[in-house]
Amino acid sequence: MKEMSLADGSTIPSVGLGLWKIDQGQTANVVESAIGMGYRHLDAACDYGNEAEAGEGIQRALATGVCQREDLWVTSKLWNTYHAKAHVRMAVERSLADLKLDYLDLYLVHFPIAQRFVPFDHRYPPEWFFDPAAPSPRIETAPVPIAETWGAMESLVTAGLVKRIGVCNFGCSLLRDLLSYASIRPSVLQVESHPYLTQEKLLRYCQSEKIGYTAFSPLGAQSYFSLGMAEESESLLNHSLIHEVAAGQRRSPAQVLLRWGIQRGTAVVPKSANQQRLAENLKVFDFELTEAEMRSISGLNRNRRFNDPGDFCESAFNTFFPIYE
Repeated sequence: MKEMSLADGSTIPSVGLGLWKIDQGQTANVVESAIGMGYRHLDAACDYGNEAEAGEGIQRALATGVCQREDLWVTSKLWNTYHAKAHVRMAVERSLADLKLDYLDLYLVHFPIAQRFVPFDHRYPPEWFFDPAAPSPRIETAPVPIAETWGAMESLVTAGLVKRIGVCNFGCSLLRDLLSYASIRPSVLQVESHPYLTQEKLLRYCQSEKIGYTAFSPLGAQSYFSLGMAEESESLLNHSLIHEVAAGQRRSPAQVLLRWGIQRGTAVVPKSANQQRLAENLKVFDFELTEAEMRSISGLNRNRRFNDPGDFCESAFNTFFPIYE
């Protein structure tokens, strides 16, 4: 289970390093160190604002000979402002230049949200506001259908810029619609997933369609405390059941949460800049949760989504923008 199998016969490492919220000043060192300790799956995105630094870390690691480029799985994501056909290729080329790579292993549509284009020389990454300096800044959308974006994504595979394409933050209905016209099927769906948001129907649907499933925020609320999007009381790392299972397994709560995700058949991309926790997060393949433990952890489900545009877009960006309802 160290790797998750995909429909094209390839495999993706089950544990990756999520680069969201790693400070720019730390990113190169964290990436270089992570690759040195055995990480082979890096989860990046234009919107994270640290791809250039991640690229520096990748190059420094490769220069040591610890692995070759083909040993790494590097994912990036198409930001919302680049959904139009005319902008998709320039977006991936910018990510490739920043990451100092010739190709991506996987390129994902970050959200099923198309926003107005912001030129690179005006602001990069553009983030959510169209014009942050406006008297009442808001998210401004663009009328770009997913079919147009997906067609442009497929052309990236044909051009050899990316090996595989996929989507983030899609539900079953959007996936089903995409599959109805896709010439190249999505290899992977990446969504928020943890014991408070098990998304069992979505996972089952992906497995039935042979779409790989990657869980972001697999530890739950941790990344959202500083953003005011979660309460400390919602921490899965402090939940009594997780502590009970961890004690019985002689593992940390984080290792139990990651192991739960892996045993469900998903890949997980936890974020950490801490050397001890980075190493700990990789050590999840030499133990197994019992069926009873898996059931009890899954039973914690509250359908609690921390990363929800329907909430944070209104509070942070003055724009009501639900996508999951």
